[in-house]
Amino acid sequence: MREDRNVTRLVTPASTVASGPHQRAVPSPVRPPPVDKCSRRATAIVYCEGNFGAVDGKTANGLVRHSERYEILSVIDSEKAGRDAGEVLGDPANGIPVLASLDEAIADGGHAPAFLIFGMAPSSGMLSPVERRLMLDAMGRGISIVNGLHEFLNDDAEFAAAAEAHQVSILDVRRPRAKKNLRMFTGRISTVTCPRIAVLGTDGAIGKRTTATILTAALNAAGIKAVLIGTGQTSLIQGARYGVALDAIPCQFCSGELESTVVEAFKREHPDVIIIEGQGALSHPAYLTSTFIMRGAQPNAVILQHAPARRFLCDFPNIAMPTVASEIHLIQTFAETKVIGLTLNHEHMTDAAVTEAIAKYERGLGLPVTDALTRPASRLVDMVLGGFPQLAGRPILGAA
Repeated sequence: MREDRNVTRLVTPASTVASGPHQRAVPSPVRPPPVDKCSRRATAIVYCEGNFGAVDGKTANGLVRHSERYEILSVIDSEKAGRDAGEVLGDPANGIPVLASLDEAIADGGHAPAFLIFGMAPSSGMLSPVERRLMLDAMGRGISIVNGLHEFLNDDAEFAAAAEAHQVSILDVRRPRAKKNLRMFTGRISTVTCPRIAVLGTDGAIGKRTTATILTAALNAAGIKAVLIGTGQTSLIQGARYGVALDAIPCQFCSGELESTVVEAFKREHPDVIIIEGQGALSHPAYLTSTFIMRGAQPNAVILQHAPARRFLCDFPNIAMPTVASEIHLIQTFAETKVIGLTLNHEHMTDAAVTEAIAKYERGLGLPVTDALTRPASRLVDMVLGGFPQLAGRPILGAA
C-alpha cells in the first residue's frame, strides 16, 4: 500500500520525484545529485541570510543540529560568515561552515549540492524579492529546492518554468494532501494504548522540536521504543518518518490528520511511547495549533518548554510571556492530561543562571526540570519514567 505523502515524506533526487497533483514531473538531470556515500543522504546547503542562530532561523538551526534526510554541507549567512555553525548555536563545533554566498558555498563543497533548503521561518511565510532571486539562481545551477514556507513554489509560474528548464525539482514541504483526501477526527486515538507525550511550550520558536528530538533519541537509547510525530515543516525536512505540517491544514481537518498520523505510527511501529512535537503555545493569541494537538493526539502527559530570559512573545514585542504556572494551569484545564516536567531554553542565560533556574522551578512547581541541550539526556528519560513508571521495566534494546 502506498504511504501517504503527508505522513512519510521521503525526499528523492530530482530524477525520481513522482508526478502528482502537487509535484511537477521533471526529466532526469544531466548528472545525478551528489549524495553522501556513507549515509546515502542527499547533499544540501541551507540558506539563512541574516537569521542563522536567531528565532526566524529555526529551520536552519534545527537542520544543523539534526538531519536524517540531508547531509548539510554549509549554511549561507553573510553576517556570520567564517564561523562554525555549531558554535554559532552555542554548541560544540560540528565542521559545518557558515559562508557568505551561494558561490562560496558551492566552491567550499567542491560541487553544486543536490538541494538548497530555505532555512528560515518568517512570520509572513513568504519569500522576499531577494530570496526569490537567490532560489532561482540556485535552480539555474542545477540545484533543487526544499521550501518549507506557506508560499508553494510549484504554483508559481516563474519557479515552475525554471524547474522544467533546468531539470530540477521543488519540494513544497508544507503542502497538504488534496481536500477530498483530508481526514476528519474519528475517535480512533482511543485505540493507541501506549503513553502519548506532547512537548508544548510557552511561546513559538522556543525549542519544542529540539527537545522532542533529543527526548526521542534518549528514550530509544535507554531501551524504550519511542516514535516522534512531527507537526511542523522543520521536523519533516529533518526526516521525521511520521508527521504533518498542521498549520497548513484547514482547521476542520487538523485534529483528524494528527489523529490518523498517531494511529498509523502506533500500528506500524508498536512503540512503548509516542512523542508529539508541539507548535506555538496553548495560550498564544496568534497560533491555534496547540489546540489541535491536544484534541487530535490527546496526550496523556505534557512536557513544557520555557525560556526564562524571554520577556515578550516572539514576533509580538508588546505581549508579555506567560508564566510557567499559568501555562500549566491552562493546559491541565483545557485537556485531561498532566504536565510531568519542564524543560528550559537557555537563550541569553549563563550556565550558572540555568542551574539557578532549574532549582527555582523545581522548588516552585514540584516537577523535574532540565535543559535538553546542556544537561544530560538521562534527565529527560527520568522525567518520562517519573510520569510513566511502567516503562522502567522495558528490556534494553539489543541486549542478549
